[in-house]
Amino acid sequence: MKNRNIIWLYLFFLVAVMDLLFTANGESEMRMYSKPLIIPTLWAYFIFSSKALKGTLIRKAISAALIFSWLGDVLLMFPNLFLYGLGAFLMAHISYIAGFKVAQTNPFAIGQVNFIRLFFLNLPIYILAAVSYFLIRGGLGDLKIPVIIYLIVIVMMATTARERFKKTNSVSFWQVMIGAGLFMISDSILAINMFFKSFPEAGILVMGTYIIAQFLIVRGIMAHAQ
Repeated sequence: MKNRNIIWLYLFFLVAVMDLLFTANGESEMRMYSKPLIIPTLWAYFIFSSKALKGTLIRKAISAALIFSWLGDVLLMFPNLFLYGLGAFLMAHISYIAGFKVAQTNPFAIGQVNFIRLFFLNLPIYILAAVSYFLIRGGLGDLKIPVIIYLIVIVMMATTARERFKKTNSVSFWQVMIGAGLFMISDSILAINMFFKSFPEAGILVMGTYIIAQFLIVRGIMAHAQ
C-alpha cells in the first residue's frame, strides 16, 4: 500500500519539475497544464498516506488549505483575477493556522505567556513581513488594504507554526516551520516582483520556494501523527 501511495509523491515531483522548467523557459502556455496539477498530486499523496489522521480536524484543515491553494494557483494564472487568487490563498493560510493549531499537544491549554519573550521568538517573522511591506507599499495602490490583511494572516500562519516548538516531535516541527518560512519568502518575492521591481528570476524563485513549502508542510503534518 505504501508503495502505491508514493506514486502520488513521484507524480507531484514530476509535475513540479516540469512546471519549474516551463517557468524558467518562459513557456507560460505549457504552465496552463502543469501548474494546476501540482497541488492535486500533493493532496492525493497526503490523503492516501495519512490514514492515521482520517476523520480528524487536522486532516480536514490541511485538505482545505491545499484545496484553497490549488484555487489560488489557478486564479493567479490570470492577472485580472489577482485579487480573487489573493483571497483564495488567504483562506489557505487560515486553514493552515487551524491545522497547525490542532497538530500539537494540548493546543488550547491556557498558561502564562511571556509576551516579551514571545515577541523576540517571532521577531524574524515580523522583520521579513515588515521589510516586504516597506518595499512594496508604494506600488500597491487600491490593493493596499487587501495586501495588508493578507500579510497579517500569513504572519499569523508562520507564528502558529513556530508556536508548535516542543509541542510535537522535532521532525514535524522543523518541517512545518521551514515550510511556513518558505511560504512567506515565496509570497514576499512575488509581491516584490509585482509591486516594487520585477526581475527575471522571480518566477522560478517564487515557484521553487512555494513547491518546497507546500511539500514540507504536508510532510510535517504527517510526521506529527507518526
